[in-house]
Amino acid sequence: MPTGKETKSLGLLALAGLTPYQEQDGEEYMNDKQMDHFRRILKAWRDQLREEVDRTVHHMQDEAANFPDPVDRAAQEEEFSLELRTRDRERKLIKKIEKTLKRIEEDDFGFCDSCGIEIGVRRLEARPTADLCIDCKTMAEIKEKQMQG
Repeated sequence: MPTGKETKSLGLLALAGLTPYQEQDGEEYMNDKQMDHFRRILKAWRDQLREEVDRTVHHMQDEAANFPDPVDRAAQEEEFSLELRTRDRERKLIKKIEKTLKRIEEDDFGFCDSCGIEIGVRRLEARPTADLCIDCKTMAEIKEKQMQG
């Protein structure tokens, strides 16, 4: 049974019409084939998020009403507020996807920003925008928890 992150990863792959990347023995890490695989995943993900933004805009325009009942009006405002918060998070994610696509174009994708080692194909399929290896990410999370106290 897949975990939450694995399910998300499989969802991204299905969205892009892709299957998980099968590494070949002796294959160079982040070769053109792998870069193209992740480029397609990221572009499909970005396009899906943009469609959600468009859907939200149309939904809010179509559903906007001036309800005479204050309870109905408050319920609608709360619904719109939740949608806008979700879209704001997705807007930030789109920026992160764009940054990652730029890294692919600059041949700077797939390596840890902190220590420089390979992030790994499996981790990148689970989190295509990852810019830290699992060890550096774990350490960063531990430090963050310690700072919060």
